[in-house]
Amino acid sequence: MQTVSIGIIGCGNISAAYLRTAQTFRILNVAAVADLDPARAEARAEEFGVPRACSVDDLLADPEIALVVNLTTPQAHTEVNLAALAAGKHVYTEKPLAVTREDGRRVVAAAREAGLRLGCAPGTFLGGGLQTCRKLIDDGAIGRPVACTAFMMSHGHEHWHPDPAYYYQAGAGPMFDMGPYYLTALTTLLGPVTRVAGSAGIQIPERTITSQPKFGETIRVQTPDHVAGTLDFACGAIGTIITTFATWRSQLPRIEIYGTEGTLSVPDPNSLGGPVRLCAANGDAWSDVPLTHGHADGRTMWGIGVADMAHAIVSGRPHRATGEQAYHVLDLMQAFLDSAEAGRHIAIDSTFERPASLPLGLPEDALDD
Repeated sequence: MQTVSIGIIGCGNISAAYLRTAQTFRILNVAAVADLDPARAEARAEEFGVPRACSVDDLLADPEIALVVNLTTPQAHTEVNLAALAAGKHVYTEKPLAVTREDGRRVVAAAREAGLRLGCAPGTFLGGGLQTCRKLIDDGAIGRPVACTAFMMSHGHEHWHPDPAYYYQAGAGPMFDMGPYYLTALTTLLGPVTRVAGSAGIQIPERTITSQPKFGETIRVQTPDHVAGTLDFACGAIGTIITTFATWRSQLPRIEIYGTEGTLSVPDPNSLGGPVRLCAANGDAWSDVPLTHGHADGRTMWGIGVADMAHAIVSGRPHRATGEQAYHVLDLMQAFLDSAEAGRHIAIDSTFERPASLPLGLPEDALDD
């Protein structure tokens, strides 16, 4: 199999998950890693057997590297993405695509003008769970979708994350941190959104860290920690979403899709597997649906979108985790906050083409036949 050489910029916690994925998919060859902290890059290179740890400039200048994976903090996404595109590299970036619409548009436009591929996490919709849901909906198992719900209920990061303050600053919060998983799943299953309405607020204005190493420090919350919204899809379905860092416990489902002929229970979009459950119209019993697709193992979760892009580079087909869909998701997230501030619906001008579903029967170490 032809391989694609990738370079990873940003060697923080999430880089280990991406590097494990690179060892799972045969098409990926990690040529170098880079970080503002050279010691951190060297440690990752040694841990995963990467040939070279280097500076960002050296990585971007390496002619062997075709695809840059950007794992920097969200505030740095735009700068690094634009630099990689200017260096002639395809780009796959961690979510969100950017922290403002303006920056998101700049990156999408730069990739288009350069004739390069732009992709963005999350790629979890490529896992067996959501691909099974996609097939059920496309095959008419629940009839015409009329509504959906999505709930990300949490109390936040200060009780487990080693450095949680970022998650309560502008550009983060529950919508920008976790919303991409839920909105990417919903738009993959149902298509683009035409307008939204939102309510948002800071419900717990001060947080006390109970994790190490910053136990006892306080965080002043600077962005809404509870966001509720409604979505009007172009297909006619109407959606409801809540993302929150202000709740202790919940029994709400992650995602449900309601159709004219039944209801589909969708698994956690921050995972690759199931369970997938179906309840037919007039029925009172849920049935577990066997997964129709593979790639349900969490070991491949974080870099599955990178692997799909690498296959697309080799074959010439479109990749699935596109910059256009990522920008649409960014547009939606910002629109919920805009709506909450303005007190009215916000029309959504952006759109995208739904990514093609994965073929059946793929091997676990590849994403093409």
